[in-house]
Amino acid sequence: MGKLGYRAIGMLLSVLAGAAAGAVSKRLWRVATGEHDAPTATDREQGWGRVLVAAAIQGAVFGLVKAATDRAGAKAYERVTGEWPD
Repeated sequence: MGKLGYRAIGMLLSVLAGAAAGAVSKRLWRVATGEHDAPTATDREQGWGRVLVAAAIQGAVFGLVKAATDRAGAKAYERVTGEWPD
């Protein structure tokens, strides 16, 4: 597979993980507030608090999903090749 193969698969997994994280963030916001979409930073109608809370939720979910995906990919690579990716 090689390091290049690991990076290519890692990129694909990152895209899929990003989509999953977006869906989870949206669902968490809907459960927490009952609203379909989280406010964006440029939404004039929203206050600082709501915008920053929405951003914090999105950031936490994306960070968690990225770390889990990267770690799982590295462990799978190690199982297949016997080497830890650098």
